[in-house]
Amino acid sequence: MATYLLEGRLRTLLRPKATRLRLAYNAVANMLIGLLLAGWVLRVLVEHNGFDPSRAGFAGPLHALIAVGVALLLGLVFLFIQKLPSRHPIVLLNGFAQVWIVSSAEVMVCWAVVGAVEEARLKAINMPVPAVLAAVVAAFLFSLYHVGHSPPFNTIPMIAKLMVVGLATSAFFFVSRDIYGTLVFHNFLALFGVVTSLGQAGVLHRYEKPIPPLLITAAVSLVLLIVVHIVWLA
Repeated sequence: MATYLLEGRLRTLLRPKATRLRLAYNAVANMLIGLLLAGWVLRVLVEHNGFDPSRAGFAGPLHALIAVGVALLLGLVFLFIQKLPSRHPIVLLNGFAQVWIVSSAEVMVCWAVVGAVEEARLKAINMPVPAVLAAVVAAFLFSLYHVGHSPPFNTIPMIAKLMVVGLATSAFFFVSRDIYGTLVFHNFLALFGVVTSLGQAGVLHRYEKPIPPLLITAAVSLVLLIVVHIVWLA
């Protein structure tokens, strides 16, 4: 609902100059709900239910560095074998920053919370292959929530394609068990989709210069994720 009210209804992501709308969307839907509320849910589970935060992707720094390195390699390979409407480095940087904060919330909610908790629940009732089932649930909910986004992400064909993106992200998450690596990997997949949609909308030229609000909000969301990790889940 927050995504629809602050992004999909107003088509915020298709309006790079709508700074106030973008900040409101990022602050409420992505930071407040996607990162802080989701982090608080995990904290409650850790403190009162004995949940292992490493199962949600919050492990040690060495584990994170390895996972991020693998994600960078896979993401770059995926990105540069695609037919992109622009390979301008600043366009890609701005696009990466634009989707970073959204990806942070998506990975945190769909995989760190829903995926990991669903796996634990399925394991508790002795379901076979709980990680596989949880991976499908996380991917399905990730694709479904895009009905709240702006075009073309709220269309049925795109939602179907995003199910494939969700399954790829699920595979990386449940194999790596790292939130940071999963975020980097997922963000490369999202970057391709966003740059393509911006190209179709004819607004890519607006991204050929650094857009400070995008870069700043991406940095803030990364810092917030690290703070949630250290303060609540370390």
